[in-house]
Amino acid sequence: MLTTSQVHPVDAVLLDMDGTILNSIKSAERIWSAWALRHGLDVDAFLPTIHGVQTVETIRRLGLPSVDPHAEAAAITQAEIDDVEGIEAIAGVAEFLGALAEGSWGIVTSAPRALALRRIEAAGLPTPPLLIAAEDVAHGKPAPDCFHLAAARLGTTADRCLVVEDSRAGIVAAERAGATILVITSTHPTPMAVEHPAIVDYRDLVLETTPDGSLHIRHAQGGGDRPARLSCIVKAGRPSETSRPRL
Repeated sequence: MLTTSQVHPVDAVLLDMDGTILNSIKSAERIWSAWALRHGLDVDAFLPTIHGVQTVETIRRLGLPSVDPHAEAAAITQAEIDDVEGIEAIAGVAEFLGALAEGSWGIVTSAPRALALRRIEAAGLPTPPLLIAAEDVAHGKPAPDCFHLAAARLGTTADRCLVVEDSRAGIVAAERAGATILVITSTHPTPMAVEHPAIVDYRDLVLETTPDGSLHIRHAQGGGDRPARLSCIVKAGRPSETSRPRL
C-alpha cells in the first residue's frame, strides 16, 4: 500500500474501460435485463454479476441448459454495439488521457474489440494507442494475462504499470500481475472496500509535468481520510521506442 511519502515510478498506465473511463451501465443493464428475463433469472440478483468479466464467461458460469454461451454472447455483444444511448465519459478522464504520452497508455477491457471501440467513440473519447480486448487473451479477468500482454506491447512489464480499475475482477487481475493499482468508484452503487488508492473520478487527481518531461500523478489535497494516497511518476522516454503501441 502506498503512503503519502512514496512516489512510485511506472512506465505506463493501463485503464479498464467500462466503469473506469466511461459509464455504460444504463446500456448494459437494459440489454442484460431483457436477456435475464427471457431466461427466467432474477434480474436484481443477476445484474451485479455482469461487470468486469467477459460476456461468454458470465453466461457460461450460469450453467443454463440448452444455452450456447458463445452464441448468446455474440447476440448480446451485437445488441450492446447497437445500443449506446446514455454512454458517458467519466468526469475528468479526457484531460487525464490527454496528459499521457501516446506510447505510455492503453485500454485493457473484458469487452470484445468492436464493442469497446463503439463505446469509446460514443463517449467522445480518443481511440486508444493500444487496446487489449476479450479476443486477445485465452483467460480474461481475474486472470492477469491481459495486463501482462498490454505491458509487453508497450515495451515494459506489468509490475512497472499503473492500472486503473473499478471492478473486483479487474482489481484481482491487476494484483496478480503485480501492478500499482488505482481504484475508481464513480459508478459504484455502494462503497467497495479496497486497500489500494481510490478516487471517485479523475478530478480527484493532480497531474504535473516534471522538469525531465515525466508526468507526476497524485491525489489532490483534501477529500478526507484515505487508506492510501496515489503518488506515481510516469517516466519520460518510456516505454521502449522499439515497441510501437498498436490496436
